[in-house]
Amino acid sequence: MKTLYLIGGPMGIGKTTAGRALQKELAACAFLDGDWCWDMSPFLVTPETKALVMDNICHILNGFLHCTALQNIVFTWVMHQQEILDALYASLDTSGWLLRPVSLVCRPECLRRRLEADIAAGLRSPSIIEKSLSYLPLYASLDTVRLDVSELSPQETALKLLSFP
Repeated sequence: MKTLYLIGGPMGIGKTTAGRALQKELAACAFLDGDWCWDMSPFLVTPETKALVMDNICHILNGFLHCTALQNIVFTWVMHQQEILDALYASLDTSGWLLRPVSLVCRPECLRRRLEADIAAGLRSPSIIEKSLSYLPLYASLDTVRLDVSELSPQETALKLLSFP
């Protein structure tokens, strides 16, 4: 069965790294990080840019979904609201594809540690900590499987994602 993995979670939890690890475990697999479709400077969140980004994501994902050479797709993005997932579902042609929506979560202190490491490495600004921590509880209300990655490496996360029903 062809599978589309939709991997959400707060900033800094490890979606991209785990998604890349998952891609290596899967045959004929495309990978898309939603942040690539929102790579603009300055980073602007407006109704116009939100619509642009969603259109970009859906265009790319539908291209992957229609490609007969692909058996798997891994899509990572924050996806912290049910309406984001619903908009994706409404815009994607997933006939013949199994959807695996997953939210990566962890204990707040683990998320803080991961973000602090990214800040120390110059990958993120300090303001991300409070923003990301504020997103963490939002995943409890989503129609997704939640995977606690507090004690998991990216490779272990990928293997857990493979074992989901």
